[in-house]
Amino acid sequence: MLAAFTAGLLLITVSELGDKTFFIAMLLAMRHSRRLVFVGAIAALATMTILSVLMGQVVSLLPKALLHLAEITLFISFGIKLLYDASQMSSTALCEEVADAKETIQQADSIAAKRGARRSIVVQSFVLTFVGEWGDRTQFATIALAAANDPWGVTAGAILGHAICAAIAVLGGRLLAAHLSEKVITALGGILFILFGIAAWMEGA
Repeated sequence: MLAAFTAGLLLITVSELGDKTFFIAMLLAMRHSRRLVFVGAIAALATMTILSVLMGQVVSLLPKALLHLAEITLFISFGIKLLYDASQMSSTALCEEVADAKETIQQADSIAAKRGARRSIVVQSFVLTFVGEWGDRTQFATIALAAANDPWGVTAGAILGHAICAAIAVLGGRLLAAHLSEKVITALGGILFILFGIAAWMEGA
């Protein structure tokens, strides 16, 4: 369980820094109560984690050999993709994630205005974070981890990792964004995914 907890914690903490949902929380916290934004964001991320772990348990019913191969392929391919993306970025670029986060928030505000309703900050934070995280690489990584490791450990580690990133986003996101090199964060994420892939391969060797 400890190994699964550590894997979930490391994977999420490194991967979520600089992710779209990170910047959504950061930008919302600049305009609204940090506490309410954090509550909405962590509720969405915890819900997503639990759903992903449950999906992982369903996936674990597949033949072990196929599951093991899929796990290795998933982690290695994600890692290579992230390293390639990092190689295409400038050293100071914040990439498209900030722009995507701003656009998502603007669209949500526009819809709310048209309906003549003022959304609760917690609800807005929850919905934007949940939608932004759905189909993200960390969701698939969580599914893969949960399929091959202790689900309770993965759940606890992943939720703690999300909580750490959400706290950083709402408390110091503005300062971090001013100095954050998306190139470095993306490269670190790529290296971590590849290391998980190698570790999975060695476990089955």
